[in-house]
Amino acid sequence: MARLKLGMVGGGQGAFIGAVHRIAARIDNEWELVAGALSSDPERARASGADLGLDPARVYGSYQDMARAEAARPDGIDAVAIVTPNHMHAGPAVAFLRAGINVICDKPLAATADQAAEIESAVRETGKHFILTHNYTGYPLIRQARQMVAEGALGTLRLVHVEYVQDWLTEETHNKQADWRTDPARSGAGGCVGDIGTHAYNLASFVTGLHATSLSADLDAFVPGRQVDDNVHVMLRYPGGAKGMLWASQVAVGNENALRLRVHGTRGGLEWAQENPNVMTFTRFGEPKQILTRGGAGAIGAGIEGTRVPPGHPEGYLEGFATIYRDAASIIRGTATPPAPGIGEGIEGMRFIAACIASSRSDAAWTAL
Repeated sequence: MARLKLGMVGGGQGAFIGAVHRIAARIDNEWELVAGALSSDPERARASGADLGLDPARVYGSYQDMARAEAARPDGIDAVAIVTPNHMHAGPAVAFLRAGINVICDKPLAATADQAAEIESAVRETGKHFILTHNYTGYPLIRQARQMVAEGALGTLRLVHVEYVQDWLTEETHNKQADWRTDPARSGAGGCVGDIGTHAYNLASFVTGLHATSLSADLDAFVPGRQVDDNVHVMLRYPGGAKGMLWASQVAVGNENALRLRVHGTRGGLEWAQENPNVMTFTRFGEPKQILTRGGAGAIGAGIEGTRVPPGHPEGYLEGFATIYRDAASIIRGTATPPAPGIGEGIEGMRFIAACIASSRSDAAWTAL
């Protein structure tokens, strides 16, 4: 099949996540980047487009101009990737959806509940596809874990423990990545809870199929003067009596990108860690622990489908994003319905953030999602 045509909002010179999206979109040869509004600074947008070899006629000074022009072209883009800070998700997402263009958006969904509702309305009214890039759901062993849980390998679920801890904001930090994440006007009211807490919550839900009904959260800003949280402890209650714990931190010295998941049921348990994503342990009650490797012995359907290279050759972060882009291509083409996160997961993530903040402000009172 011909490659789908991709546009991008944000991700220009000096941006980190834009380059990640561009690499991921190319890995499976499903997408070709052909247009962009790569910066709110028109001169930087033009320079960024030149760096990427884009046709100057398809390098735009604003996302509004891009949405109008691409919608009018017979060879217009099939989807736009929005890779801006949180407060700049809603405007572009709504503009492209209403122009009839599918959207692939970085997480969390938005900075505020009102912005999230605006995106949700546009998705429902236009019927266009909306994919949220919770990239960790694209890891092969995470897809395998989801299948194992669904098939009953763990029995009835009892315990879910997920943590996502870093240390890069342990001190007052100023750079392009830190500045918007610690500014509530751009990140939203949630800092760490929105940035990586939503990843942890989404991963637990993706694998287990469980969605919390209520939570008790304790949020802290340990760095003096910081306006948003940098550490989060959450207890979770799930339907059917299962219980969960979530810890997210950006001030846990000694941790780089330590996303870990443990799930335990009546028949077995599994453990996975993002920093060594090609290995997962699975234990049946009363039996020795098994070490499962990505694509190796013991691999099953969902895990095999997400694997691109032979066992023993590490895959990880970029390939996880690539799986989301491959999912998006299948959804847009109508050839398959893979479990890529969408608007529903985005809204649930926003409700998770809001409930955590409300609970913490009420001395960790139990709060409904």
